[in-house]
Amino acid sequence: MIAAVPALRPVYPVPTARLLLRPLTAADTGDLAAYRGLPEVCRYVPFEPMSPEVITARLAGDWSRTALSAEGESLTLGAELAATGQLIGDLTLFFTSAEHCGGEIGWVFHPGHGGRGYATEAAHAMLHLAFGGLRLHRVVARLDARNDASARLAARLGMRQEAYLVRNEWFKGEWTDEIDCAVLAGEWAAAHPAGLAGCRWPDAPGR
Repeated sequence: MIAAVPALRPVYPVPTARLLLRPLTAADTGDLAAYRGLPEVCRYVPFEPMSPEVITARLAGDWSRTALSAEGESLTLGAELAATGQLIGDLTLFFTSAEHCGGEIGWVFHPGHGGRGYATEAAHAMLHLAFGGLRLHRVVARLDARNDASARLAARLGMRQEAYLVRNEWFKGEWTDEIDCAVLAGEWAAAHPAGLAGCRWPDAPGR
């Protein structure tokens, strides 16, 4: 019998070298709209450009969650630049299966802050929460096959490509291919024996 998966209740903010991960608030509406409202940001993700009104509704719904305790829930955290307080992206951890201790990770970042390793740094921290806090066994990332930037990010996180699904989803008016990537708890622990504090964050452009 598989032991119950513990709840994830992070102490906020979760610090990295340059970022603070923390729950989203109404004060973030403008920063969220600045990138979630861009067509190029939304091209390969399952939502259309968001207006401030849509963002406000989301902030009152799923985005208000600050902990994970049950299958089917998701936790969305903003990535704030520690030096300036600006929100530059957000990440979501989905608790997909209690029986199989499974989760899924997703990310959305402002393109104006790309190429500096911020998304990799934030996703590293989110995976530490997934494996070290929620005690998941496996975390996946499901990507549009055309989304080269996210595929490179998944590879930098140590996620291996496990599937290439051809024309498997009718997405925004066309059949699209999907890449599924994954990493196991044991693999993550072996690669990061010192935990979050021991991570060497990428700091070079393009990493």
